[in-house]
Amino acid sequence: MKVNFAGTPAGLPVAALTTVVIGADDIGRRVALSFIEGDPARPLVLGLIREETTVVTAGGSDTQRAERGAALLDGERVVLTAQSEIELKCGKASITLTRAGKILIRGAYVLSRSSGANRLQGGSVEIN
Repeated sequence: MKVNFAGTPAGLPVAALTTVVIGADDIGRRVALSFIEGDPARPLVLGLIREETTVVTAGGSDTQRAERGAALLDGERVVLTAQSEIELKCGKASITLTRAGKILIRGAYVLSRSSGANRLQGGSVEIN
């Protein structure tokens, strides 16, 4: 991995050691940087700087990203947006949200608990 910083010897990126796993998705991100024995030719990446808000996209070009949806992560909540449907799956369980406003919950075992009221409301409520 190489880093570029103000005062880089010869003005070119320099090979750096790192204390954290850094992948291809992290290219261009800001890092916490130190120098081994104070030598600018021997940088050490201590970690990634956490941005206030991070947008995670489904990949592709910028145009494709806007069409394919994105997840907004701000440390407080996660907002997933899609044009027609969002589905969360794990083994035999799934939760599906549709554009029409349907929420489908499926699983081998479904439990609903509440320390307060646990209400079912609708135009009609069918049980079994």
